[in-house]
Amino acid sequence: MSSNLLDSGIDEVLSTVLAEASGEVYMVNPSREGVESFVAVATEFDGELPSVRLLADERTLKDVMEDFIVASNAADLVADGSLSFRTLDESPENSLLITGDRVVAVVAAGDRVGGLATDDEGFVEAATEAYADRWDAAEEFTLRTPPISRVRETLAEEISEEAEADFVAILDSLETARGDGEGLDEVTISLLVAAKNDALLYDISKWGEDVGIASKATFSRTKTRLEEMGLIDTEKVPIDVGRPRLRLKIGDDRLRGAEGGDLAANAQDVLG
Repeated sequence: MSSNLLDSGIDEVLSTVLAEASGEVYMVNPSREGVESFVAVATEFDGELPSVRLLADERTLKDVMEDFIVASNAADLVADGSLSFRTLDESPENSLLITGDRVVAVVAAGDRVGGLATDDEGFVEAATEAYADRWDAAEEFTLRTPPISRVRETLAEEISEEAEADFVAILDSLETARGDGEGLDEVTISLLVAAKNDALLYDISKWGEDVGIASKATFSRTKTRLEEMGLIDTEKVPIDVGRPRLRLKIGDDRLRGAEGGDLAANAQDVLG
């Protein structure tokens, strides 16, 4: 038996396995918390990440990836070639991490998590072959969220560097970005950032559609809802041809002058 990782916490188990991995890594049947932890650990990983093949229940992946923070960081890992997803038709009983030289069963006991490991050569080889076959037969899970690095780069280019800094500051202040009462969603954050920086609705919605955050129609509907709630205002900006465009402005006094976490917190208070 190789060293067990007892009472370590899922982040520590994942960090240790990634740091010591030889060859490709299979992450099999992780929980929602396991997927979230993996993305966080891999995003902050200091060193060269091994290639990780993540096999999980489709419902789990869809649920986790509704959080823009998790999904956009996962998309960066996919773009880098460090991560790929496929879905399990039938989930095994255990959550497993399989590397070139060991198998680790991730075991939760209440609020404690440990990794039970074996480096038995025959067992590791059999497990690797079994899940390589399941991987080959599995359906690919495609992320619909753009990589956070591309979001930041294009926002700075298309709107402003100040808008990009505000976007990042808001994300950094949030635990989740779902828009389901637990956090602001990515469209709302984009519109608040645009309003703080006096950007045009046309520009932010075109950027959002081009980068893959949401359609122009979704930006328009969300703008209307935020305007009705008093979070943002608009003013008409005449153009040479066609209808005037709308410049977004902060509408609520609690948001004026607020930065980062305060802007997010105050907006959430208004949104309820």
